[in-house]
Amino acid sequence: MKKLLLILALILIGAASQYLQAQVIVDGVYTKRTTIDRKPAPLPLVRESDAVWSRTVWRTIDLREKANQHFYYPTRVIQGRYNLFNVLLKGIEAKIITAFDPDVAESEFFKPIDYNQVKQQFGDSVKKIQVIDIDTNAARDSIVAAEIPVQEVKQLEIKEVWYFDKQKSTLQVRILGICPIRVYKKEPTDTAYVRKKLFWVYYPEIRPLLAKNESLNGFNGARSLSFDDLFLTRKFDGYIVKEENTYNNRAISDYAKGEYAAKESERIKNSIFNYEQDLWEY
Repeated sequence: MKKLLLILALILIGAASQYLQAQVIVDGVYTKRTTIDRKPAPLPLVRESDAVWSRTVWRTIDLREKANQHFYYPTRVIQGRYNLFNVLLKGIEAKIITAFDPDVAESEFFKPIDYNQVKQQFGDSVKKIQVIDIDTNAARDSIVAAEIPVQEVKQLEIKEVWYFDKQKSTLQVRILGICPIRVYKKEPTDTAYVRKKLFWVYYPEIRPLLAKNESLNGFNGARSLSFDDLFLTRKFDGYIVKEENTYNNRAISDYAKGEYAAKESERIKNSIFNYEQDLWEY
């Protein structure tokens, strides 16, 4: 009798374990581990004496351009994937990374702000919608929490330092910070768009988070790159909007407009490239 009860118990345990295993849903042919366990690639140490020349520039990346859309999409969560802004937002909410006030003149990384302050950058945190009252079957107004309009974050500004490393005899670049920019209309009837910087994040701090989140590779879903990989390999297109200078680091837009601003941006870009070229004889 005891043996019979033991056999029945084992059968029930086996059936229960099979049932639990059946509940595990894998949305694909395998469970991804490479991204979950991924760590950012270590960057070589740069000594002050090795950097014989450097220049700090600020660059705008328009996420609507085809070359940059891997940062913009998806604007809603799909199969556990987030776009870059959502990744940063989740990291700030979980207090994994630090956001900084974009309006402080001293430095981009001077005054920390919390998740609620980031949400305030989008205006009202609540909105009014109409719902049907169950008792009266009549429409009435209801106040609900407003969703952050992720789709309105259409640009990034990055701060980066270009430097010549005499040990490697090469021109190198390091990204220091990223600032998401909201591009939106204040009113639906407006024709002009408003640009608003939301917050700065310190790139070395956010690298572990970016390394664990990947952007979809449209050509091969099994070989998608993490957001950290995309920045390190410079898989984006942008234009310089400001350089470090003696005039309070003024932006190009402060002294040049239209076509002249584009030419000034190109001039700064070429001056960085030409520095390395001018070191060699051909």
